[in-house]
Amino acid sequence: MNATDKTLWLIDTTLRDGEQSPGVSFSPKDKIVIATLLAEAGMDELEAGIPAMGESERRDILALNQLSLPCRITSWCRALHKDLEWSADAGAASVHIGFPMSDIHLSVMEKTRESVLGDLSFLVTYARRYFDHVSVGAMDATRASEEFLHLFVTEARTAGAYRVRIADTVGLASPSTTAALIKGLVRIEPNLIYEFHGHNDLGMATANALTAAENGAGALSTTLNGLGERAGNAPTEEVVAALRFASTLSCNVNPARLTPACRYVAQVTKRPVHKNKPITGREVFDHESGIHGHAQLKNPLSFQPFLPEDVGHHPGRLVLGSHSGTATLTHLLGQAGIAVDRDHAGPLMEDIRRFARQKKAALSADDLVAIYHKTADASGVI
Repeated sequence: MNATDKTLWLIDTTLRDGEQSPGVSFSPKDKIVIATLLAEAGMDELEAGIPAMGESERRDILALNQLSLPCRITSWCRALHKDLEWSADAGAASVHIGFPMSDIHLSVMEKTRESVLGDLSFLVTYARRYFDHVSVGAMDATRASEEFLHLFVTEARTAGAYRVRIADTVGLASPSTTAALIKGLVRIEPNLIYEFHGHNDLGMATANALTAAENGAGALSTTLNGLGERAGNAPTEEVVAALRFASTLSCNVNPARLTPACRYVAQVTKRPVHKNKPITGREVFDHESGIHGHAQLKNPLSFQPFLPEDVGHHPGRLVLGSHSGTATLTHLLGQAGIAVDRDHAGPLMEDIRRFARQKKAALSADDLVAIYHKTADASGVI
């Protein structure tokens, strides 16, 4: 892949950045299941972990490398020589090296711009002797000096890094600032592959990822369910769906195959997916409104951007509640084996709306049948 390809290279970092969520820890089995499900969905690359975290982490990374999955397995390293050695011991053929970029991160890590550029040149040159792929990360790039960031990417290209990660580490970017940032980098070093890594502190990670891709980024890193520190990362499932349904770009990941991985991660992290979560929420294809229900019965794309099966979701439901109309009512009664014409559906609908407002919830099939019989007995008409 080169920097001008329109097929995005996707890196899932659930096993690295996702596991950095407070309280989240994947067992060796969890990691194998997640990696396998992602590979089966067509993920290009997995960021498997941080070798510096200890011997058990290195064993887990080695185990993933030994699976021979049809995707690249990458280790995340600090800008330290020993991290690269640990990565090699873990069987990694691909490494990512992170460097502080903003003044805040430089100060916290007791680095200077000059020392970062020196480390970059030395470590990339060294790593290229032992690893097939060497990428580097500009940590906190969206708060960094533009001049320093440009020097960094030029030095990265000179040293032989094939890809540079632009990290919105604290999630302060917007689509407009992301577009300007990526465009500026592409102008400076057009032959590098730029990867965008977005956090979701302001709820814009998916939008920023898509914007980065549309403005020249060739790779995106994401996590399943948006797992990650603070408000999390750009969710893999949202970014894949956005590329497929809302852009002229594409990727190798099948959105319908991601759902099992999302569900598994939700289960083992004990972090249930919110019912209205885009793409994977259990109610995102359900409809209560009378206008929606009537239209959905005629064309399922009337009030949906795509079909549930396109993203591996169960079929949506028509839900009977206080906003429903007679089209939904007669349809659901028909499913229960009860035929009601439109003239008689109106009075029944009033009872149903009253019940729904009192219950403050949608009606179940049993609720519907019970109200039907109660109304029929009272009126003697239905």
